[in-house]
Amino acid sequence: MSHVVIIGNGISGVTAARHIRKLSDKRITIISSETKHFFSRTALMYIYMGHMKYEHTKPYEDWFWKKNSIELKQAYVKTVDTSSKTLHFTEGDSLQYDQLIIATGSKPNKFGWPGQDLKGVQGLYSKQDLDNLEVYAPNNKVCKRAVIVGGGLIGIELAEMLRSRNIPVTFLVRETSFWNGVLPKGESEMLNRHIKNHHIDLRLNTNLKEIVSDENGKVKSVIIEETGEETPCDFVGLTAGVSPNIGFLKNTEITIGRGVKVNRFLETNIPNVYAIGDCAEQQETVGERSPIEAVWYTGRMMGETVAQTICGNKFAYKPGYWFNSAKFLDIEYQTYGWVFAKPKEQHNHFHWKHPDDTKCITIEYHKLTNEFKGINTFGIRMRHEVFDKWLSEKRSLEYVIKHLKKANFDPEFFKSFEKEIFTTYNKQLTSI
Repeated sequence: MSHVVIIGNGISGVTAARHIRKLSDKRITIISSETKHFFSRTALMYIYMGHMKYEHTKPYEDWFWKKNSIELKQAYVKTVDTSSKTLHFTEGDSLQYDQLIIATGSKPNKFGWPGQDLKGVQGLYSKQDLDNLEVYAPNNKVCKRAVIVGGGLIGIELAEMLRSRNIPVTFLVRETSFWNGVLPKGESEMLNRHIKNHHIDLRLNTNLKEIVSDENGKVKSVIIEETGEETPCDFVGLTAGVSPNIGFLKNTEITIGRGVKVNRFLETNIPNVYAIGDCAEQQETVGERSPIEAVWYTGRMMGETVAQTICGNKFAYKPGYWFNSAKFLDIEYQTYGWVFAKPKEQHNHFHWKHPDDTKCITIEYHKLTNEFKGINTFGIRMRHEVFDKWLSEKRSLEYVIKHLKKANFDPEFFKSFEKEIFTTYNKQLTSI
């Protein structure tokens, strides 16, 4: 019986296992050093905030794996010998495979800051990170101030988590405006104001120089690069992005760059070895997409795709139009298609912001053809399938503006802003 071994029990690895089981009777083993069972990584913050318990984040009951003949092994892979098709574990034992799927996800970036490995300094990615938060930042008596380094999605999530327990937060963002490498100016500046309105000490254009230790090897303060200012703190969150978790592959025959290099079929340079999810790096980029995508839904899609290939129905990874969603404190964010921080050449932005400063949209379009290229929405929930259809149909900016009501997620429940948006559109049109 053919043996498929999957390293990593995140969304991509588990999806691959489930779909291989639907399609075949192959032996399947999932290996993870993090947790025994799959859990929803995006729900980590809600456990800390008291909205969920850990057991609520497991989509499948513990009996699911045995019932579906999926073996689970909690271990850390030390190295992969592709010539003998053998995995060697830090515990000293080994396991042979016929097909190997690498789905090891991401790890938080560290940039060689002095003190980055002290107690009370961590990212927010793993279950262990969540457990350590309860040790070093359980409340505002143990943690009198937290410092977060890096202004991305994980940074804002961690800030919200800490503020939910009334822990003061200083947020160091090296950019001149929050997430302005991704978001257009109007959106980024709206979020700057929103973060400050939630009593978070946002420091823009600010870099970390050093994390200072107390006599017990625990963080006691940070030093700011630009001013030399020392800020006392009991916890430091390192959230300056993530990178593929592939250190254990460095001395193998598997070709790696920033991630594990794969083709459109998610195959590596070694036969019967595949990579999916956050750790996979596309050699041939898909449209405007990044070669590495640390996104939940693309991990799931890669898992479904590789399962088909392993079970004899080989087809390429085709993720379709880009979309994503997130939450900035209490503002929901969605993006469909492509809206760049600065419009691409021959492109323009249409921007509308509500007077309450918590809702806005930005539409990117081709300035010669008026073709709709993408939309960002903040504080307004829209329908994914509607925008997907309009992108496929190459609809015009005017068409999208006039028919926005069709994209409203739930017109009865969600207040409608189409009239205000259309009025702003007409004013901008007449001023051009």
